[in-house]
Amino acid sequence: MKIGIDARWIFEDISGIGVYTRELIRELSGLDRENEYCLFFDDRRVMEREADLTGFAAADNFRAELLPWGIFTPLNQLLLPRLLRRLELDVFHSTNYMIPLPAFRRDGGGALKCMVTLHDLIPMLFPDFAPRSRKRRLLPVYRWLMREIVRRTDLVVTVSRASRADIERTLLAGLPRAPVVRVINQGVADVFRPAGPRPHKVGAAPRTIFWVGRQDPYKNLEGLLRAVVLLRRQSAFSVCLRLAGTPDPRYPEAPLLARALGLENSVLWLGYLSEAQLVREYQQADLFVMPSLYEGFGLPVLEAMACGTPVVCADRASLPEVAGDAALLAPPDDHDALAGAMCRILTDVSLADEMSRKGIQRAARFTWAQTARRTLAAYRELTADKRREDMV
Repeated sequence: MKIGIDARWIFEDISGIGVYTRELIRELSGLDRENEYCLFFDDRRVMEREADLTGFAAADNFRAELLPWGIFTPLNQLLLPRLLRRLELDVFHSTNYMIPLPAFRRDGGGALKCMVTLHDLIPMLFPDFAPRSRKRRLLPVYRWLMREIVRRTDLVVTVSRASRADIERTLLAGLPRAPVVRVINQGVADVFRPAGPRPHKVGAAPRTIFWVGRQDPYKNLEGLLRAVVLLRRQSAFSVCLRLAGTPDPRYPEAPLLARALGLENSVLWLGYLSEAQLVREYQQADLFVMPSLYEGFGLPVLEAMACGTPVVCADRASLPEVAGDAALLAPPDDHDALAGAMCRILTDVSLADEMSRKGIQRAARFTWAQTARRTLAAYRELTADKRREDMV
């Protein structure tokens, strides 16, 4: 079996989809020495970095192909189908939504099988959640594109039951041949682990709250800032809110709000963090908060839990499914409820210890090795389908 994986979703500043792609490659290169893999990159520095970090270059059955065009360029649609045919692949796996449309027939039936990982449908379901994104500006094109993609896909993988329900309801209804949608959860890398026993902070000892993500409105950073103001009013301790993520000039509202709320001395903007820096932030925080209005999965929740950090997260979309009973849940648009949940963990040592213990146990159930095994099983299922078609 020859499998192509589109690794161009790993950018120089790696985020959730890039992490998913990287960890899948890392695990498959150690798990599967039987099948052949071709990884597609469009940035030599990223390709060389990932070869070093994942170890795929040491696997004889893995090779990388450096493409001189990007995922969203017309050349990707014109030239990648020819390359896929020349490589005689059995399966092409895009780890995010975009595929070279001409490479695959509408309603299936081609020799090359297509598998797509759809993490969420935020631009279609909630256009105002990322109002200045390209997908929002080109929403009719994006809607058409997503429907064309699923029509040409043999298997859709998604990362949570919540996302599967959205995909089936929004994209598959009325299609003459709807692909199967399979849930394969994300995992947590081994580097995310406790640094040691967590110190107990009581009384007026300062508390640290950590958040990581993009500044799109659906991440609800403004809601978190308003909740922190309420938390400061009802607590006897000072709060430092540490915010990680690449700055986005399209969304200046949160920094402006922080100043308007008088939080300049309580908020630290950390920018993009390396994996090692991210681990340290989780380990040193007294609390991790993810108040998103929507998440397809919410990987930072599990990363924080794996580090033993208590978690407060929103009670929306996939987050309750991922967090289970190992986090305190609150409505993301209820600032009083968010502040109350944060205050409970930051003032109740026994509750914080309980959430830390449950979080470590919960995160241990989500491994990238399991993600890779289930993904490999999906590749094999697709090629089995292909063999059956060839026999007819």
